Amino acid sequence: MHDRKTLSLSVAALGVVYGDIGTSPIYALRECFYGEHGIAPTPANVLGVLSLITWALMLVVTLKYLTIVLRADNRGEGGTIALVALLNPWRARPGSQRYLLMLLGLFGAALLYGDGAITPAISVLSAIEGLSVAAPALHGLVVPLTLLIIVGIFLMQQRGTGGIGALFGPGMTLWFLTLAALGVHGVIGNPAVLVALSPTHAVDFFLRNGSTGFLVLSSVFLVVTGAEALYADMGHFGRSPIRRAWLLLVLPALLLNYYGQGALILDGGDGLHNPFYQLAPGWMRYPLIGLTTFATVIASQAMITGAFSLTRQLVQLGQLPRLTIIQTSGDEQGQIYIPAVNWLLMLLCIALVLSFRSSTHLAAAYGIAVSSTMVVTTVLAFFVARRHDWHPALVLPLALLFLVIDLAFFGANLLKVMAGGWVPLLMAVCIFTLMTTWSRGRKLLQLRIAEGEVSTEALARRVKYDPPHRIPGTGVYLTGGDHAPAYLLRHLERNRVLNERIVLLTVQTVDEPRVPAIDRLRGWGIAPGIYRLVIRYGFMQTPNVPVALRLSEQLGLDIDIDDVTYFLGRATLIPSDTLPGMALWRDHLFAFMAHNAVRATDFYSLPPEDVVELGFHVEI
Repeated sequence: MHDRKTLSLSVAALGVVYGDIGTSPIYALRECFYGEHGIAPTPANVLGVLSLITWALMLVVTLKYLTIVLRADNRGEGGTIALVALLNPWRARPGSQRYLLMLLGLFGAALLYGDGAITPAISVLSAIEGLSVAAPALHGLVVPLTLLIIVGIFLMQQRGTGGIGALFGPGMTLWFLTLAALGVHGVIGNPAVLVALSPTHAVDFFLRNGSTGFLVLSSVFLVVTGAEALYADMGHFGRSPIRRAWLLLVLPALLLNYYGQGALILDGGDGLHNPFYQLAPGWMRYPLIGLTTFATVIASQAMITGAFSLTRQLVQLGQLPRLTIIQTSGDEQGQIYIPAVNWLLMLLCIALVLSFRSSTHLAAAYGIAVSSTMVVTTVLAFFVARRHDWHPALVLPLALLFLVIDLAFFGANLLKVMAGGWVPLLMAVCIFTLMTTWSRGRKLLQLRIAEGEVSTEALARRVKYDPPHRIPGTGVYLTGGDHAPAYLLRHLERNRVLNERIVLLTVQTVDEPRVPAIDRLRGWGIAPGIYRLVIRYGFMQTPNVPVALRLSEQLGLDIDIDDVTYFLGRATLIPSDTLPGMALWRDHLFAFMAHNAVRATDFYSLPPEDVVELGFHVEI
């Protein structure tokens, strides 16, 4: 039974985890020899590049991610934000090591949005470019068809992927088997290519080509793009299924296909320009275009889903403003849809296709975002390992080895910044600016609001010695800290009326992926009729306050959910250059984001008819 479940999860992982890295053979080897910065396809160079590809897959994917990084899990979850959360940096002192690591991790997360925009563009574009091989007269249809498919992928998101998700695993299984079959076909034609398995060919490649060989590393790097997904999606499948899928099918299929293409290049030919499609027999090219397009749709879908998941984590941890998050499945909590992210990525993908118009041009923009993220992962994993007492004699040498490899790839991609690499970097800088402005602005806003708050004990004394008129029902006041919110005090002063039962409620997001329902609610009494409750969620969960309040019976507090009024403070922000904190332009940016953030009513799933908003002005 256990083996059957592991096999099922391994097949499912093929459709989610390995979509991006699995579609790299479409364009990676082509870019090494026929791209804008390609090297001459001499036999020595072909063997050298194949050797580099082999050991990049072995060292970066198999050793770094599957063997080492997958061990750095946060209660079973992986990914950049889960890794940052293990360092518990959110309240770190500015300038401290943990604070700087937090900023590094957030920038790494910002880079993933650039990856999320480029992956669908380059993947689908490279698939449709097969038409130029099968029928050169159809070359003019490549860009329009690519745009049509990309728009279709993003339109599909709002319906959820539950219906077609079941096809992803079997579809990618067929894809990898096809890659392997094509590779075997090519290797049989020239088995001498297999000598490239020796790392000596990689060393010889650098000795002969020098700086030119170093530049080719940016194209070789394309074979490991998507490796971050192995770690980010660990929580969905677990370590064992991801590792088995890689070792038993994905790695052999990728190597066979790369070596098959290498054998074709060794055989030469004046018309050779797209070895992936030209490796296939003529009768197979149209079906291969169809299968390749399907595989790239799966790869794009996985990347978009990853962007949704990352955004929810950042929103929950207070690094982005509240956004509309729609659950598209009643069974799978991870199946969500975020309209703002979806449409932004779609517009970016369309702009990239229209601007670059070929996967070769896009390849220059692709590597810099992923290589930067891999450097971030190595650094963060090192500090997490130190904090969790991994053996230092093992941690430091491995970290240095991976850092040397990551920096080599990063340096090679950095040389392509002016050729398109600036695009994901600019995206990352913009998103990072939004995150840091929002996080800093929230802290400044909380400090300003706290000036009008009083302790819960002071509230209890006031109600006791100057009792207001009490009305039936429960009044729930959302507050961000341990004090009575200022808007409650204003309400009390002006209206002199309170519900017979008052609940001061705080919704917290902890540094864990999920909080079990049994640990969701904490609370205590402050005074007769006044209670303090804290609802705790993980950074991968969506809050629902009414559902959580039903757990109040566990605390001996019987709250009738049908007789609750929710009171919220709604601040109107007034940017000012006379107050310390942020630059005025960042004050205006924060005010704009706060104004356009999803209302707390919707974010916490509060029934609108039971919500009362009390407004006030705050200078920032």
